[in-house]
Amino acid sequence: MKINVNGTDYTLNVPANTSLLDALRVNLNLTGSKYGCGEGACGACKVLIDGHATPSCITPVASVENKIVITIEGLEKDGQLHPLQQAFLDEDAFQCAYCSSGMIISAVALKAKNPNPGRQEIIEAMQGNICRCCVYPRIINAISKA
Repeated sequence: MKINVNGTDYTLNVPANTSLLDALRVNLNLTGSKYGCGEGACGACKVLIDGHATPSCITPVASVENKIVITIEGLEKDGQLHPLQQAFLDEDAFQCAYCSSGMIISAVALKAKNPNPGRQEIIEAMQGNICRCCVYPRIINAISKA
């Protein structure tokens, strides 16, 4: 099957029910999206699929044919971090950083819909993203300032 990830077309020889997360991490060596719960509940594996933050652990790779997939690695352009990546650094929103790629992906989807969300909108948009280190205030600040 053919998929487009971060602007590059790939042909994968994997079973259609392979999770997108496994295809990204194992077949394409894109390891920024993390395996967390395996149930689509924690947000660590989120990627953008046609602009929507989507848990890749429960998304069959066959379902993304003819769609655009963006991972955390695909946000950086020409050596420049995405503004949200930079904001997470600036606000010290990384502690263990396991959740960060999913958090940033969800924030990118939010900002694409609403460039200036209020605090409550940010909180609602980030539901389904769990941070075990509990740096939620810093995450909210980073999203607000990006």
